[in-house]
Amino acid sequence: MATVKSDYPDYPVFKGLQKPLEFLGLRGRYIVWAAITVGGGLLSFMFGYMIFGFLISLTLMTAILSVGGVLIFVKQHKGLHTKKVSKGIYIFCHSRSY
Repeated sequence: MATVKSDYPDYPVFKGLQKPLEFLGLRGRYIVWAAITVGGGLLSFMFGYMIFGFLISLTLMTAILSVGGVLIFVKQHKGLHTKKVSKGIYIFCHSRSY
């Protein structure tokens, strides 16, 4: 038996490619939602400061960041992918078996 020598070096393969991206406890698409929420909060502070003043703009930014953060974590707790939750009882009136 002859041994076959490979011209290619062996490299370790990263096995974690099937896991979702995670940053500061946020996974997948919720990282983008968090960035949009922070950007919206900062823009609202800027425009609110120019129009209304410091206190109102600070309140507006705090409200946007808190509501956005709560919505992100509630949706992330439900799961990474949007699921359809059916509520109620469905009655099928017609069927092919009639």
